[in-house]
Amino acid sequence: MKLKQRVVLLVALLLLLGLGKIFLLDGSEGTAASRRDLRAFRKMEAGLTLSRAAQLTHTLQSPWEIASQWVGPREVYPEETPELAAVLTSLSTARIERADVGYKGTQLKALLVLDGGQKVVFKPKRYNRDYVVEGEPYAGYDRHNAEVAAFHLDRILGFRRAPLVVGRFVNLLTDIKPVATDQLLSTFLTQGNNTCFYGKCYYCRESEPACGVGESMEGSVTLWLPDVWPLQKHRHPWGRTYREGKLARWEYDESYCEAVKKMPPYDAGPRLLDVIDTSIFDYLIGNADRHHYESFQDDGGASMLILLDNAKSFGNAALDERSILAPLYQCCMVRLSTWNRLNLLRSRSLSAALRQALTFDPLQPVLAEPHLAALDRRLAGVIATVKQCIESQGPDNTLIEDRINLPHP
Repeated sequence: MKLKQRVVLLVALLLLLGLGKIFLLDGSEGTAASRRDLRAFRKMEAGLTLSRAAQLTHTLQSPWEIASQWVGPREVYPEETPELAAVLTSLSTARIERADVGYKGTQLKALLVLDGGQKVVFKPKRYNRDYVVEGEPYAGYDRHNAEVAAFHLDRILGFRRAPLVVGRFVNLLTDIKPVATDQLLSTFLTQGNNTCFYGKCYYCRESEPACGVGESMEGSVTLWLPDVWPLQKHRHPWGRTYREGKLARWEYDESYCEAVKKMPPYDAGPRLLDVIDTSIFDYLIGNADRHHYESFQDDGGASMLILLDNAKSFGNAALDERSILAPLYQCCMVRLSTWNRLNLLRSRSLSAALRQALTFDPLQPVLAEPHLAALDRRLAGVIATVKQCIESQGPDNTLIEDRINLPHP
């Protein structure tokens, strides 16, 4: 073969390889990675609808033991979880053995212990579904329904890094007060015919309690991660200052990502790509409040970034806060598997997938329609941002093949 022909053939092969990374092909076509991602997507679709009547009938293990065994260094629950509906149902119905004020933080919550000794976090309803939170993108109270929707979005995106969450109704007089600690009981009050509590937290005030409708209160329940997986807290490298007139470095330095890449744990391992995945997740749900994040302790940077505390989301469906995507557009890189999943969701409709997943929850409808419509609009914005990076940096520098499967202990 002549040199010129060899050069032409080489260029053609390189072009095909590049296109294979940019465009997800269906069926038997495309790269092995794309086919693997397509199979995973179809598994997700097949398991999207959960049964409300699900029960654990094939095992002597408790739902809490099953969920505990799911947790690994890179996932809170595995790709295939036939018991998920039954575990979530138990979360929403199990008898409450103890109730206390929430762990330290800025927002109102209660720490509950369910039958069998399982700890959960209860976040009460503060807003109606159609309420629009005005002001800064991180303004307002926590939204309990946002925790529920964010968990199911985590399933749909295939990240599997969010603790299990389900909606639940509790009777404050018969379910909570008889088993409440004195500290929690001291924060109970009534407003008209409604029973309320204000708990203990940085922003908790007697003048701003959460109130039920009569004795009944709607909220979300988040499963506490197993104690054998202690958490380590990290300052988010793209966190905000929360001070008027003072910008964080990333807000004015477009080369900031290069500095982050030199700092552990972002200089090696999966953590930086986890941060970028999280920025996409947060942009879709409208969460501009991830100033810190958690991983598992003593992980050497290999643990996932755990998607905890997603309640400052779905506040304003009309606001697309692009700054949330700063890790993506400043680093101009993303996992190939994430890119493939986003493209599949664009063709399938992300809002339709989430709407289908949320039909299981006791709080249905979990989200107002404008928030579901916003997901599709924001997804288009994420895809456009990645395409801009591909055009400027090339597919090999933008789409990173990074699949880490650490064994469970």
